[in-house]
Amino acid sequence: MKILMVSWEYPPVIIGGLGRHVYQLATALAADGHDVVVLSRRPSGTDPSTHPTTDEVHEGVRVIAAAQDPHEFEFGRDMMAWTMAMGHAMIRAGLTLRAKDWQPDIVHAHDWLVAHPAIALAEFFDVPMVSTVHATEAGRHSGWVSGQISRQVHAVESWFVRESDSLIACSASMADEIGELFGPDLGEIVVIRNGIDSSRWPFASRHASSGPPELLYIGRLEYEKGVHDAIAALPRIRRTHPGTTLTIAGDGTQQDWLVEVARKHKVLKAVHFAGRVDHDELLRLLHRADAAVLPSHYEPFGIAALEAAAAGIPLVTSTAGGLGEAVIDGETGVSFPPRDVTALAAAVRRVLDDPGAAQQRAIAARDRLTSDFDWHTVAAETAQVYLAAKRHERDPLPRRPIIEHALPGR
Repeated sequence: MKILMVSWEYPPVIIGGLGRHVYQLATALAADGHDVVVLSRRPSGTDPSTHPTTDEVHEGVRVIAAAQDPHEFEFGRDMMAWTMAMGHAMIRAGLTLRAKDWQPDIVHAHDWLVAHPAIALAEFFDVPMVSTVHATEAGRHSGWVSGQISRQVHAVESWFVRESDSLIACSASMADEIGELFGPDLGEIVVIRNGIDSSRWPFASRHASSGPPELLYIGRLEYEKGVHDAIAALPRIRRTHPGTTLTIAGDGTQQDWLVEVARKHKVLKAVHFAGRVDHDELLRLLHRADAAVLPSHYEPFGIAALEAAAAGIPLVTSTAGGLGEAVIDGETGVSFPPRDVTALAAAVRRVLDDPGAAQQRAIAARDRLTSDFDWHTVAAETAQVYLAAKRHERDPLPRRPIIEHALPGR
């Protein structure tokens, strides 16, 4: 099958988990014999006169990286205008495929930022569009999208989802969210969980440490990730486990605020902001930590939980969204309700109090990874969605107004 995958992230452009997901899926599909072209973009700020659009093959995947159109927009300041300029550049690059005698059988789009190029190219080639929704703007804000930018993003998401011939969600909770926000009468929504390449995350057995316990958070520093709850729980944890520290690996818009949260709770010296780290440094942090703490308020899936489990770290996670499906409380990790700082502290103490049981849960989590979350399994399930997709089989859907209400359970 000839697959045109459209994503605003693809190596070397990596912003978060989406880019890693698309890379792993594309290379797994190519390894299974599919003809895969990924349409992405050059890094922000590159000069198109010296860094034009590239068309190269990497690991069996043909990667077309669109050069940035000359403009003065910045993503953080002019997000919608920047996104439209990016989409125009990607459409122009994608149209060259026909001139090169390549016609896709399917267009697979990843998230709203590529709605314009994906919909335009699916129409141009007259093929079905399959879309993976990795998160929603309303979900990040518990259903409320009253800000101007949030309303614009939500509107584009609605258009994107309702133009899709088939939809993929990374968890059952994400599928429910899509239906609640954008239904009814959408294309079929299929749940296909994210995968992981366990070989990149060598398992390290935990050993009793002579020093104070070390906790680790991995991920973006955004409000919905709940990092402030982990900081707020730290004083309670340190009462029974003196000297416990928390390392925060990642960057984001909330770092300065999180520093103030740590200062407010008088644990600033016990919290280390490591920033964005490379793969080797992340492995080093994982292998020395006593527990990975992932306290998300909103989490469509939670790939950081898979990475930590693969490396052998005991998991302490909230039950938000996909985390509640990926981690089995008491079997592959310890869970707690999102936003419950008391329960978070108790879950961490449960891990620190019984390292032997924590090690057994970590082994069980690693064993589950090798079967349930293998990328070739993910690729095979995705290919089945491609085969079943039919272009514009449904009647056109009417436009829906933006609805302001809290999502169920929020």
